[in-house]
This record gives sequence, structure tokens and C-alpha cells, in this order.
Amino acid sequence: MDEERSLFILAGNGPYTNRGCEAIVRGTTKILREHFKDPCFLCLTHIQSEEQFRRQCLEEVDPAITHLRSHRMNKKQALRNLWKPETWLYAYRSRFDPAALKYQVYREMLPHLEDAAAVLSVGGDNYSLDYGVPKLFTGLDDIVLEKKKPLAIWGASVGPFDTMPDYERYMSCHLREVPGIFARESVTIDYLNSIGVTENVCPVADPAFVMDPVKPEGIEDVLPLDEEAIGLNLSPLMAKYVTGGDLKAWASKAASIIEGVAKTTEMPVYLIPHVTNPTSNDHEFMQRALSLITDRNGNITLVSPEYNAAETKWIISQMAFFAGARTHSTIAALSSGIPTLSFAYSIKAQGINRDIFGHTDYCMEPTDLDAEGVADQVTSMLDKSAAIRNDLAGRLPGVQRAALSAGTGLKHLIGVN
Repeated sequence: MDEERSLFILAGNGPYTNRGCEAIVRGTTKILREHFKDPCFLCLTHIQSEEQFRRQCLEEVDPAITHLRSHRMNKKQALRNLWKPETWLYAYRSRFDPAALKYQVYREMLPHLEDAAAVLSVGGDNYSLDYGVPKLFTGLDDIVLEKKKPLAIWGASVGPFDTMPDYERYMSCHLREVPGIFARESVTIDYLNSIGVTENVCPVADPAFVMDPVKPEGIEDVLPLDEEAIGLNLSPLMAKYVTGGDLKAWASKAASIIEGVAKTTEMPVYLIPHVTNPTSNDHEFMQRALSLITDRNGNITLVSPEYNAAETKWIISQMAFFAGARTHSTIAALSSGIPTLSFAYSIKAQGINRDIFGHTDYCMEPTDLDAEGVADQVTSMLDKSAAIRNDLAGRLPGVQRAALSAGTGLKHLIGVN
């Protein structure tokens, strides 16, 4: 490898079928290119199948990125590969030898650690209880720290862990050992401060705020984006927060929300998927909700899931207004200067809104989500659309500078002038 070329390992992310995970990578590579000469990247991803991994490698548009995959195993994969010795070893280590398990999970990264300038633990909100106890990510940290390589938790929301006091104490100690925590919103910084993690925390903004949009080829032939329209993103994940996990009830409620917005505003509505993982697919969910609407008047369009993160951001940037559940769908809108309503089922949406606007007036709690409530909020925000756009135009340069400043912080962390 060229001596002057820095290698960065971006580890812990989900696959590109989560456009937010891809947006983090695209923003991060842009930030690092601003601060390091011609860097190259290894993306080590938690991916759900060999086929998904192959597709991710084939569809990569950045020649400086090489993909690796972790060897994490869920129950479904374990049952499918019961005949493999590796499966039994994984099961044994999960139960009796977690210290060895992390090396099995991240084994493809190990040969590259020596050459890496730094390891960035990317992925947004991995260090939380939203998806269970984050052993997978603390395990990654432990490997990098054991190998004495520079480590940063990158562009992240962290915590809270207060529902598990013993684990919170453990995380307080663990996070103090990490050389750099680049926190993307003030809610995270306040929480870390409350558990005694302060010295290694650097305030930034989500890397996706600086991802460049890319106009999809031939988009004019597919989507008639020639009049003011509303973009909507609704996810199956929201069922957990809105209907106690009842997906059927949430699909029914989502249908009434979509219909309510279309009828109240009398504007075209574009349903824009942002995550199309096999286990959590916005496109499939919104298709299901759409099938429950009988009176559409040709005013509601479901956007294809084929567009990558930068293309999806371009589509969102053409909207007059956007309302979304997935955090990175709202970041795509906000960073394009679009008035944006966040369906805020986690603190990260509230934190990002608070940091940009100084309030959370443009967030809606899951308990408030119904056809009338959403339509009223959309109408209210449309009425002051020009003021919101002006506000965003004034604030966005600062947010983008904060995202780019992470590169300066990383240079300081690894001792580069």
C-alpha cells in the first residue's frame, strides 16, 4: 500500500439496503477526504446473507472502498448451517467464551488492523438498547483497544442505558476507555456527561449531513417531479412504538395517515422507502398500507426501492415537504433545506431537531400519530414553509461544518498534523 495513503476501517455498520447506513459511509468518506490525502476504506458490515453481501460489493460506486463482512450469526442462520463446525463453535463461544467469540465475529478485520490509521465504529445508534444489549459493538471496541489501534465511535448517538443500572455502570467504564466519541447530537453529550463520560467526547453532526445528492439517471421518465409534492417515509419498525408491535394495526393506521395527508393538502404524495432489509422493509410496508387505501385519485406514488442513498436524497430534495420515520430519511430532507416533520420514536430524532432548531416542535411522538394529528401538523408546517426554509438555510452551514470538523478531531486523535 502507498505509504502516504491512510487506511480507515469503518466497522459495525448495517448493509446498504439500509440507506441510512450507506449515507453514513458516503458522508464519512467525504469528511476523511477533506482531511487526509487520498484515503482508502475497508467497510466491515454486519450483513444478513452471502447474497446480500455479493450485491453490496457489486453495487459499490466508490473504488476506494473494499467490503468485508462480519461473521455474526442469528438463530435462523445457525439452524440453516447446523452441519458446519463453525456454527457449533459460535454457539459454544456465545455461551461460554464471549472473549473468543468477538474474534470469530470480526476475523476478516484482524489481518488489516496493523495497516489501519484508525478504526471508526460507525452505524449511528448502535451503542444503545434500541436493538438489545450492544455486546457486538463493545466487542469490536475491545479488539481494537487490545491491539492498541486508534478507535473512534463515529457520528453516534449513545445510550441511554438507565433501564439497566448495572449495565449502565459497565458502559460508563467502557466508554471512558474509548479514545474518541464523536457525538452527533447534544442529547448524547448530556447523557454521557451524566454518567461521567466527558474527557473523550467531541461534538459533531451526523456524517450524512454532508453526503452529496445524485440525480438518478432517467428519473424524469419514472417520477413526474414537476409539481410541489410531499414525501412520506413510514417504517414497519414504528409498529413497536405506535401499536405495541401489531403490524396489521399499524399498516391500517399508516394507510389512514397517508390518505389523510393526501386529501387534506391536495398535493401529490410520494412514499419514499429508506430501509429495505429483508427483516424490516419500508417499501413492502408502505405497499401494504397503500393497498388498504381505496380512494387514491392517482395522487399517491410509491417510489421504487432501487435508488441508492445519494439518489434517494436527491428525490427527497425535490419535495416541498417531507415527513419521515427513519432518522436518515429526515437527515436527507433537513440537509437539503426541506421543511421536515420527524416521527420521533427515539431520542436521536429529538436531539437532532433540538440542535438544528433549538426546539422539537417539528417532531411527533408515536402516541400522537393518527390521520388527523399528522395532517394537522403537516398543514401547519406547510403554512410556515418559507420561514422554515429560511431558518434551515441559516443553520445548515453550521451543521455541515460540525460534521466536517470530525475529520479535524480524528487527525488530533491519531496524532497527524
